[in-house]
Amino acid sequence: MKYKVIASDMDETLLNDQHKICQRNIDFIRMAKEKGVKFVPATGRGFMSIQRDLKLLGLYDIPQEYVLSFNGGALTENKDNKLLYFEGLSFEKTKEIFEFGLQQDVCQHIYTKDKVYVYNLSESEAKRIREQQVECEIMTENTMDFLKDEPISKILFQNTDVPYLMSLEPQMKAITEGMCAVSYSSNRYMEFNKIGVDKGQGLKHLAQIIGVDLSECIAVGDNYNDLPMLEVAGLSVAAGNAVEDVKKVCDVVTKADNNEGVIAEIVERFIL
Repeated sequence: MKYKVIASDMDETLLNDQHKICQRNIDFIRMAKEKGVKFVPATGRGFMSIQRDLKLLGLYDIPQEYVLSFNGGALTENKDNKLLYFEGLSFEKTKEIFEFGLQQDVCQHIYTKDKVYVYNLSESEAKRIREQQVECEIMTENTMDFLKDEPISKILFQNTDVPYLMSLEPQMKAITEGMCAVSYSSNRYMEFNKIGVDKGQGLKHLAQIIGVDLSECIAVGDNYNDLPMLEVAGLSVAAGNAVEDVKKVCDVVTKADNNEGVIAEIVERFIL
């Protein structure tokens, strides 16, 4: 099979523990590009937050190169960050989730198209934001009414105790059932997107727009929010550091973990 697209998760897959792209990954992604293979970041973050990474990969502001962001809620062409597709949460549903979160032991992130608003910032999350150099607005009041007229992509809860986050899901059934897609990422986030929005649907939109078959796509990830993308791609690859539930469903598990060049290994094995 000749693969034409590598769609890769960012955090804990492409990026190392210092939230940087190692030189080995950069070199092999460029080699893949020379072979006509598109490298497409597929991230839970917003597309504006990964512009620095696109520059390192030689993909910044380039036509016919793409980013899947907000867990598949947005598809952008890198040239001028042209928005090709966007599917977000309603303000009312986001507010319902936010107000539930006020009663829990969680930090919350609310994502609009181009900004991140953070409430109840935890010490561990403050450290992560500094390391990732993420631009965000720290909310000082426990209301999100000021966002009433803003398109909202998603909201998430943060706590490093993932079993605790998972224990909240059944409590939220009345809020989320039939309305929200719930996923988990980075061993610290419980994410809420509009129902039907996930990285798998995002990859389908991308394949349709650029005219490739899903069988010609490689998907790479490490965590639960990557599962829909891994399930639809022609070749599914788990990073060596992926959670066990992800490894079980993938065709391949890399020997490398995210500190050792997961994408480089994939390009070397399946592209070159």
